[in-house]
Amino acid sequence: MLEEMNDNLQTADGNLANDSNESAQAETVMTEETSIEAPQTEAVVENDNQNALNSIEDSNAEESEDETLKERHDIPMQDYDTFTMDALVEELKNLVSTEKVMSVKDHVEEIKKSFLAKFNHFIEEKKEEYHTENPDTTEDFQYHSPLKLKFDQYYSQFRDNKNTHFKSLQTNLKSNLEIRLAIVEELKELINPQENIKDTLKHFNELRERWKTAGSIPKDKYNHVWNNYHFHVENFYDYLHLDREARDLDFKHNLEQKLKIIARVEELVNEADINKAFRELQDLHRIWKEDIGPVSRENRDEIWNQFSDLTKKMHDKREVLFEKLRGTELENLETKKGIIAEIDVLATVKVNSHSQWLVQIEKVELLRSNFFAAGKVPSDVNEETWLAFKNSVRNFNSFKNSFYKDIKKDQNENLSKKTALVTKAKELQESTDFAATTPVMKQIQDEWKKIGHVPRKYSDSIWKEFKDACNHYFDKLKEHQNEENSEEIEAFEKKKAYLETLREFQLTGDHKTDLDAIKLHIETWKSFGKVPFTRRHIEGKFNKILDALFDKLSLSKKETDMMRFANRMDHLSENNDTRKLENEKIFLMRKIDEVQNEIFQLENNIQFFTNTRNAKKENSIVLEVRKNIAIHKESLDLWKEKLKQLRNLKLE
Repeated sequence: MLEEMNDNLQTADGNLANDSNESAQAETVMTEETSIEAPQTEAVVENDNQNALNSIEDSNAEESEDETLKERHDIPMQDYDTFTMDALVEELKNLVSTEKVMSVKDHVEEIKKSFLAKFNHFIEEKKEEYHTENPDTTEDFQYHSPLKLKFDQYYSQFRDNKNTHFKSLQTNLKSNLEIRLAIVEELKELINPQENIKDTLKHFNELRERWKTAGSIPKDKYNHVWNNYHFHVENFYDYLHLDREARDLDFKHNLEQKLKIIARVEELVNEADINKAFRELQDLHRIWKEDIGPVSRENRDEIWNQFSDLTKKMHDKREVLFEKLRGTELENLETKKGIIAEIDVLATVKVNSHSQWLVQIEKVELLRSNFFAAGKVPSDVNEETWLAFKNSVRNFNSFKNSFYKDIKKDQNENLSKKTALVTKAKELQESTDFAATTPVMKQIQDEWKKIGHVPRKYSDSIWKEFKDACNHYFDKLKEHQNEENSEEIEAFEKKKAYLETLREFQLTGDHKTDLDAIKLHIETWKSFGKVPFTRRHIEGKFNKILDALFDKLSLSKKETDMMRFANRMDHLSENNDTRKLENEKIFLMRKIDEVQNEIFQLENNIQFFTNTRNAKKENSIVLEVRKNIAIHKESLDLWKEKLKQLRNLKLE
């Protein structure tokens, strides 16, 4: 692989006494015999070393063709299987817009694989949902995904950049190959005894500098061209026995450079970041092979074996790291198998309501997230694991969709009910009979809340129709209430002014005249209308003045009580306070029952006393009881009259 591996092409040991072809052939034979007699363990070690060297050589050959590939090691390879589709598209965008195209080639392909796997799975689910919701449709399933459009845009940009890069690269590779082949041809011509050795050596060094800057060549030509170059470099060093001093100086310089590389590799063996150390080792192999010339024969095998053994140690450490990663991948595989098993169980648990299915769906979504976050699995079971996951999710979705297919009929019935409510709401939305319409509209809204789900494709549109009709009506109601508020404020101002007039009112002493005047004041007060809720305290002030006037009149207790009751009920009716009116009715009915029960008990007591032997003696007690009965009956008449007045009031 390196120049030491090509020493058998033609040797240059640096000794004048051993530069004949015969000596070289004899040494070759000896080497072959030694190889045959070598223990089998040495062959195994040599084979392991060669495997490590081949790994580095292949990578260097690839990077020699395209130098931008070296930068791929500086960009961390993420576990893209754990990314969401949104995160994958964002990562693709960043890599394509900021990095060199070939340095992220592997990253982009991994992103593509992860994105398409997730997206195709997503589309399969959407397609199944579509056919579940539309079992009788003849239309083809279509799904518009802005995210997929973004992905395609960025990936097309990457592909265009890569094609442009390859076109430019191929042109340069061809030109560089021709330059390097020409340099090899010039090397052949250097061995010319007719030329001055110093001029020849100068020309040789110029060719070496030109070789270093000649640029990349096709990777399939890499080893052949480099071996050919080193073959003729070795020939030139053999030729330099005519100027041994110059050759030995060059050997010494090369040996120093290679010993520095070995010292650096010894440090790299202990480097904590194994991948980083291995990348540097690749660069050192390239420098060893491409930038540094050969060393003397007596040092050649020794330093190469040191370098090769250290390379094997680094390779072994890297293999241990890979083995550890494979162990982690096996753990991830077990985790993913467990997740798949959990989804399989959920695909058999029967639930009977939409809310319960929402819980099940949430569980599967969490398991799905955990599956993607679990990390990589061994590549040989990756497709199998992904397929098992998709099948489990598909089975769950089929189980779920069968439930929603069963409730499709219910949803269509709900749609009919809600459509009827929409029609009713639209009929009432222009009504100005707010007192009658508002309770109906509220009832419609309550009914809407009680109706279940409708098919998803109608859900938004029918809700918008219903909401618009309700909003239209209640906006009109609000405007009407605002107008009423201004009227109520005006009523308050009138009542406030009238209250001052009423305070100055004096009774004439004539009962009928004064009673008619008070009644007129009450009617006038009522004619002003309602006042704002926050200012209803003015009604209390009015009632207080009335109470004082009633006290001055020589009215019976019943008349006074009834007039006060009538005034209070009129006030509640005027303010449409149905709750208080209903409470008053309940109170009156309860009082009537209490008084009737009390009368019944008193009458029973009279019956008891009149049946005793001492009835005459007890006559005073009987009279007292009869007096109480008369009082209770009078009270009963009053309560009944109030109830009658209240009922008549509500009927008006």
